[in-house]
Amino acid sequence: MLDGPPLPQGAGYAMVCGLGAVFSIGMMLITTMLKRYQKEIMTAEEFATAGRSVKTSLIAAAVVSSWTWAATLLTSTTQAYLNGVSGGFWYGAGACVQVILFATLAIKAKQVAPEAHTFLEIIKGRYGTVGHAVYMYYGIATNILVTAMLLTGASATVSFLTGMNTIAAIFLLPLGIVAYILYGGIKSVFLTDYIHTIVIIVILLMFAFEVYAVNPLLGSPGAVWDKLTELAETKPISGNAQGSYLTFKSHNGGIFLIINLCGNFAAVFMDNGYWQKAISASPASALPGYVLGGLGWIAIPVVVSTTMGLACRALESSPSFPYYPGLSADQVDAGLVLPATAYTLLGTGGAVASLLLVFMAFTSAMSAEVISVSSIATYDIYRSYINPNATGKQLMWTNYISVCGFTLAMVGFGIGLYESEVSLGFLYNFMGVIIASAVIPATLTLFWSRQTLLAATVSPIIGSIVAIIGWISAAKGLYGTVTYDNLFMDNVMLTGNLLALIVPGIFSPLLSFIFPEPPFDFETLKTGIHRVDETEEIMEAEGELPEGGISPNTDPEKLAPITSVATIGKRLAAVNKAKLLEEESAHLAKASRFAGWLTLFLFLALIIVWPMPMFGTGYIFSKRFFTGWITVWIGWLFLTAFLVCLFPLWEGRHGIYTTVRGIYWDLSGQSYKLREWQNEHPEQLHVVQSQISAAIHSGNGNVVTTEDKIGNIDAELSSDEHK
Repeated sequence: MLDGPPLPQGAGYAMVCGLGAVFSIGMMLITTMLKRYQKEIMTAEEFATAGRSVKTSLIAAAVVSSWTWAATLLTSTTQAYLNGVSGGFWYGAGACVQVILFATLAIKAKQVAPEAHTFLEIIKGRYGTVGHAVYMYYGIATNILVTAMLLTGASATVSFLTGMNTIAAIFLLPLGIVAYILYGGIKSVFLTDYIHTIVIIVILLMFAFEVYAVNPLLGSPGAVWDKLTELAETKPISGNAQGSYLTFKSHNGGIFLIINLCGNFAAVFMDNGYWQKAISASPASALPGYVLGGLGWIAIPVVVSTTMGLACRALESSPSFPYYPGLSADQVDAGLVLPATAYTLLGTGGAVASLLLVFMAFTSAMSAEVISVSSIATYDIYRSYINPNATGKQLMWTNYISVCGFTLAMVGFGIGLYESEVSLGFLYNFMGVIIASAVIPATLTLFWSRQTLLAATVSPIIGSIVAIIGWISAAKGLYGTVTYDNLFMDNVMLTGNLLALIVPGIFSPLLSFIFPEPPFDFETLKTGIHRVDETEEIMEAEGELPEGGISPNTDPEKLAPITSVATIGKRLAAVNKAKLLEEESAHLAKASRFAGWLTLFLFLALIIVWPMPMFGTGYIFSKRFFTGWITVWIGWLFLTAFLVCLFPLWEGRHGIYTTVRGIYWDLSGQSYKLREWQNEHPEQLHVVQSQISAAIHSGNGNVVTTEDKIGNIDAELSSDEHK
C-alpha cells in the first residue's frame, strides 16, 4: 500500500499558487486586449451582464463549464464506484434535465424582464420587499452551499494527492479567481469557462482511452467487463440485480436519482449564476445555448464515472493497487475515487492530470458563484435598499467589495466544514433539503400570474421546515438516533429532499386559491426594472467627457464634436428601435413555445424512455452491449468537444480576426489604423452593441438617448451618417 501522497507538497502549492497566478494573469491580458481592440469598456452593466450580447457557443461552453464543478467529477465517479454503471448515468441524466428545463425559464425571464440583472430583481418587482427577502435567503444559501462543495472537494483532492495542508488549500484556491473577476467581470468568467472546459475534456478523453484502449492493467471494455462480472460473484452490490455492477436495476442508484433531481433543481433554478448567463445571452442565444450546453455536458459525468469509477472497482482487489485492499469509506465519501484511479493507471502523470482536472473544475465553477453573489449584493441589496440612485462607479465599487467579502467568508466557512469533518458527499445530498423548497414557487413566479404574495413567501418556508423535520425524524425513526452518519443515509436524505421539493408544490396553489389576488401584469416588470445610464462613464473611458461632466447647462459647443461610442450606440438604437424590438419579441415568443416542448421531450427521453426499460427488466449488460455503451459515450464526448472547443472559435471568428489585426497594427507601429477602423465601423464594437441593447429597452418603452440627458442640445445624426 502507498505510504504518503503520490506527489510532493510543492506540486500542490505550484498548482494552486503558481498555475492560479499564471492563469489569472492570462485572463487579465485577454480582458485588456478585448478592452483595447473591441471596446469592451468595464462598466457596472458590463461587469454583471457582458452587454447582454454573448453568443450561443460561449453560453453553451459556460453552461458545460459551470456545471462541471468538483461534484460533477468526484461525486459521479463515487456513484459509479458504489452503485455500478447506473450511478454515473443517473448523475448525468439527473443533473442534465435541470439545465435543459432551465432554458424555458431563461427565455421567459428575458421576455418579462429584459432589464433585470438577477432573478431576485424579478422577485422584488412582483412581490415587493417581503418576497424579495425570502428568495434572497434561498439564492444566497444556494451560492454558499455550492461554493462550500467546491472548496471541500477541491481541497480534499489537493491534500490527498500532494499532502498539502487542507486549510492552506482552502485559503489559497480562490485567490487567482478573485483577481481576474475584479478585472474582467462576468466576461472573464465566460472566457475562463471556455479555456477550462478544453482542458477538462482533453484530460477526460485521455483517461477514457487509457482505461478502454491502451493501459496494460485494463486496456479494453471487455477486460473491464470481465473484472466487474467476477466482482459480482465475490463482492456483489447489495440492492443491485444479481449484485451486478453492470445493471441499471439498483436500489441505491434509484434513490440517488431522486436525491439528485431534487438537489440539482435547486442548484440550477436558485443559483443566480445560471440566471446571469441567461441574462448575458443575446435573445437568439439563450435557448440554444442552454439546450446545447445541457446535452453536451451529460457526456462529462457519464464518461468520467464509467471510466474512473468502474476502473477503480476493477483494480482495487489487486495487490498492485496503491491503496490495496481498497479505499476507506471516508475516502470514498470525500470523492477520492477519481484521483486514486488516475494515479493507479498513470502513476505520477495521472496524479498531476487529476489534480489539474479538479483545479480547472473548481476555478470555473467558483468564479460563477462569486460573480453571482456580487451581483446580488450590488443590485438586490445596495441598489435596492441602500442607494437606489447609485451611479455606475458606485455599483462597481460595491461589486469589488462584495467579491472580496464573499470569498473571505467562504474561506472561513470552508475551514469550519473541514474541521467539522463534513464531506463533499454529505453536502451534495443535503443541498436539496435546504434550498429545493423554493424551486416550484420561483418557477411559478414567471409562469403563473395568480400565484399570490402569501403563497410565494409562505410555501417555501413551510417546505423547508417540513423537509428538515422529516429529514431528522427519518434518521430517528429508521436508526434510533440522530447522528451525522445516520443523517447521511440514503433513505433519510431521500425523505428530506422529496419533502422540500413537493410540499411547496402543494401549498403554493392551495394558498393562492384560498386567498386569491388579482392576476399579476407581467408588463410592469419591463418598466419597473431598469439599468443605470452609464453614458458618462463610457465617454470618460473614451476621453470624450467634457470637463465637469454633462448637465442640462453644458455648453453645446463642447458637445458638438462628441462621437462617443455610447452616443453612437444609442442613436443607432433610436433609428432601428421599432424593428429591433419587434424582431426580438417575436423571436423570444417563438423560442418560449419551442423550449417548452423540447425540454419536455428531452426530460422524457433521458429519464424515462431510455433508462427505465433497463431498470425495470433488471437487464445486466453483456460484453457486447457494454462495449457499445462505452463507445457511444466516448463518441458523445467528442461531440461535446466540438461544441464547446471549436464552435466558439468559429462563431467568434470575426472578433478574433479584429483582435489579431489590432495587435499586428500595434506591434508594427500602425496604431492609427486601429483608431481609423474603430471610428469608421463603430457598429461592430462591443460597447456599441451593448448600448443598442440598453437603449431598446430603456424607460417606459422609449429610448433614453444622450440628448434626453443634456436637454436635446446635440443634433441627431443624418440618415446617411447612421448608415
